Amino acid sequence: MFQKGLKGIVAVQTSISSVEGEKGELRYRGILVSEVIEGKSFEQAAYFLWHGHYASKEELASLTERLNAYRQLSDYLMAIARTLPKETSLMDGIRTLISAYQHAEFKELAIQQQAIALTAALPVMTALLYRLNTGQEFVAPRSDLGHTANYLWMINGQVPTHAQTEALETYLNLTMEHGMNASTFASRVTISTESDLSAAIVSALGTMKGPLHGGAPSGVLELLDEIQSPEKIKPVVERKLARGEKIMGFGHRVYRTEDPRSILLREKCRQLQQDGPWLNLAVIAENEITQLLNERKPGRALHTNVEFYAAAIMRSIQMPPELFTPTFSIARIVGWTAHAIEQQQDNVIFRPQSEYIGN
Repeated sequence: MFQKGLKGIVAVQTSISSVEGEKGELRYRGILVSEVIEGKSFEQAAYFLWHGHYASKEELASLTERLNAYRQLSDYLMAIARTLPKETSLMDGIRTLISAYQHAEFKELAIQQQAIALTAALPVMTALLYRLNTGQEFVAPRSDLGHTANYLWMINGQVPTHAQTEALETYLNLTMEHGMNASTFASRVTISTESDLSAAIVSALGTMKGPLHGGAPSGVLELLDEIQSPEKIKPVVERKLARGEKIMGFGHRVYRTEDPRSILLREKCRQLQQDGPWLNLAVIAENEITQLLNERKPGRALHTNVEFYAAAIMRSIQMPPELFTPTFSIARIVGWTAHAIEQQQDNVIFRPQSEYIGN
């Protein structure tokens, strides 16, 4: 039976996550994502996705030590980054560096250790390329900062506030994994050929680069930029609806109720809104826009998706738009690697059929 885009076709059995669109539930390893990430750092959430249980004190210390060690990029990778043309996009540059991350020591590691190495290296590569593209000196990683805080440090050259780190870490933890999305499927297809983990991540990054997958928060940012203040919410949105424009950040292809990630990000914005006017604007805007959509499109039940509050958080921590998709990738690499490991454990190469419709 032909299904365009494989919609509704089950191609994988997984114990990593589940997405229940009708219920509005996202589960990591069978547990609601809200429970998994509550009070957890990036390192703790990543360990849970990779291993299926929470890290002990010793296991967390070991993971943190290895992540810190793999933050150091080799001289040849630094040289490649500096050789790339300035007009190279961040996603293209990152793919190049991940593809080149194939030194002898890395190849000898078990795939679980390779996953840690690539997860640690990706934020460093992203910050390096961003700083080079904007004419700034590279800011070396710090071993005394956690994964999320270190990423912000390398981008801005300033130690982030607790609120900034907490806001971004919530976003990263919520977007680590989301079922059989396009980039995750691409990574599993690649690893199913018995290729290497770096190649699987390059495939995922190439898929994530597409605007239908990894670029959505930019549209929300443009909406918030146009609104600017609470009193302009209604006229801006009514004008867009009158022109038949889509209101970015509302509606989701999978969830038929509220996106659970949006609910948790909204709560984080409410907790931190005194630390950033953009977070406050997003909370107010959601309420008014939802009311307007219910009036204009009754029965559609259009709720905010994860991109809506992701854009508000990115703006609040002064993250430039060109870093949105790379930052999404910094979170999702945990899911990509978890799926690659799972695929290896019971591998069959993906080989779907095609239906010829030519003459």
